[in-house]
Amino acid sequence: MQNIDNSAAESAADGFYRIALGVEYKGSRYRGWQRQASGVRTVQETLEDALGKVAASPVSLMCAGRTDAGVHACGQVVHFDTQAERSMKAWVMGANINLPHDVSVTWAKVMPPNFHARFKAIARRYRYVIYNDQIRPAHLGEEITWNHRPLDVTRMAAAAQALVGTHDFSAFRAGQCQAKSPIKQLHHLRVTQHGKMIVIDVRANAFLHHMVRNIAGVLMTIGTGERPIEWAAEVLQSRVRRTGGVTAHPFGLYLVQVEYRDEFPLPERYIGPHFLTGFDTLADVTDSIC
Repeated sequence: MQNIDNSAAESAADGFYRIALGVEYKGSRYRGWQRQASGVRTVQETLEDALGKVAASPVSLMCAGRTDAGVHACGQVVHFDTQAERSMKAWVMGANINLPHDVSVTWAKVMPPNFHARFKAIARRYRYVIYNDQIRPAHLGEEITWNHRPLDVTRMAAAAQALVGTHDFSAFRAGQCQAKSPIKQLHHLRVTQHGKMIVIDVRANAFLHHMVRNIAGVLMTIGTGERPIEWAAEVLQSRVRRTGGVTAHPFGLYLVQVEYRDEFPLPERYIGPHFLTGFDTLADVTDSIC
């Protein structure tokens, strides 16, 4: 584990250290990432409370991606500023001692003052996991989306290619989305099958609210044969949300990776979720960004 007295820490302004953390959580018992005034349970509030005990002072977190209620993460990145001098091991172990079983800090690193978990990110990656079988799984209910209708992965993968590239994704954004522009660059969109699991793997410079879940909803509809392969392109070109059908359930969605430029190196970890570790075809090689 990294100590506090490195060059990045020495460059901290006003006696504050900027600490980045890797975070995993199961989102099914939380009303999303962002702290809410109503006092409902959120990941941000839970993690800030735990870190505050380690720092012996309040901690305010900034995250790379504000996940919705029910959405999971195994590659979330956050940062905070603190005057507390702790080793990186103390931040990780101390936070985890004070966290519930469904939230974990996986690493900690001192960063330069110009690092920002959200605004310095150059790509984000999600995986949407579908359990495709007639029988609902008893042990994965909140970790996957169950679809009992047979899905044709070949059709889904073919339809997905129409969405790759830089497009106006208005048809895939939620009505309450606050993004300034609907134009996003989708680097890849892959659909693969692993036994009864179907994984939709998507990477982009940024995402609109509900964008991945709406993409998953369109691809599953095509996978059942209810709509033709060309429907994905038609939905995209319409730029109208209601043409895209239902929004897929949040439980199958995972924020699995956030990427930064080389000036902000962070620890590398397996691209999750963990229950997919055994699938060799999911062994990851990160795509380069020009």
